[in-house]
Amino acid sequence: MNPLLQVRQHGQQIWLDNLSRTLLNDGHLARFVADDGVAGVTTNPAIFHKAIADGRYYEDDLAALKQQALSAEARYEALVIPDVQRACELLAPVHRDSDGNTGYVSLEVSPALAHDADGTVAAGLRLKAAVDRPNLLIKVPATAAGLVAIERLIAAGVSVNVTLMFSLAHCDAVAEAYLRGLAQLHAAGGKLAPVMSVASLFLSRVDTLVDKLLEERGGDLLALRGGTAVAMARLAYQAYQERFHGAGFEALAAAGARPQPMLWASTGTKNPAYSDLLYVEPLIGAETINTLPDATLAALRDHGRIAATLEEDVEQAAAHFSALAAAGIDMVGVGERLQQEGLAQFEQAFAGLLALTA
Repeated sequence: MNPLLQVRQHGQQIWLDNLSRTLLNDGHLARFVADDGVAGVTTNPAIFHKAIADGRYYEDDLAALKQQALSAEARYEALVIPDVQRACELLAPVHRDSDGNTGYVSLEVSPALAHDADGTVAAGLRLKAAVDRPNLLIKVPATAAGLVAIERLIAAGVSVNVTLMFSLAHCDAVAEAYLRGLAQLHAAGGKLAPVMSVASLFLSRVDTLVDKLLEERGGDLLALRGGTAVAMARLAYQAYQERFHGAGFEALAAAGARPQPMLWASTGTKNPAYSDLLYVEPLIGAETINTLPDATLAALRDHGRIAATLEEDVEQAAAHFSALAAAGIDMVGVGERLQQEGLAQFEQAFAGLLALTA
């Protein structure tokens, strides 16, 4: 059986971390959905920069848009919103048949708004209205301002993919923002069931940085290399289960609220010494999502070994984090540094996008 379909039997969704007009026009995305059970799509500025820079299907539309008195950002949105709408429509049956539990497409607000809560809320509401599809997720970074915006967007009934999470502290703060937003929406008489949120925890970059810190210290700590991100994800999943399947969530769940599933992001292995499925095979579990770049999706299809692994070795994961703390490695600080670096990368990609559409 196709390993991608086996994953689904364990309650995990596979989403594609890519979108382009080539994927849509040439039927690749439709085949991923039909043959591999791909149940969602995530995007970011880097993905759209590559799509527009390399994709032949954008040239005529971009040339026409450049004849109009529009800002570079407005031209960018005019190019990508139709792609997002098409992807939403392709996944609409998946969304409908799952009663809204899957079948989503993510579109990110401008990285320039990462520290602007009001601007993020305004952009999220505007993009939701522009795409006008029930299976859209507005992507918002887990910055301090982003957390304020997430709460307000959820309270306004907007579904949100929280991005650029790199630590357990980020996971806790994001979940609390989601819960506060749901409580406000419920208090205002709003419907909770149509609101979806996922919490995207980035993995490979954590190992890249922590491995470097371990190598600086040397000795027995070298044995911890390549294990931090998986340990973090397993601990995050334990916290998810306690939060969303415990007594504290019962009242909201009874009113129709959905849990906020963990989404494993940045799952392409960066260190060639590690398995190409390091961030896939050990993290298969119910009520989770793994969003895969094309190469990792192909690797999983080709040689993935599928089992329910996410709840294995939880005590070992906790011991791993204790060892990091004993070595003076501050995982909260690691998360903040990686978030800042991730924002800088998205800002650079977005600047490149606007240069293309200027």
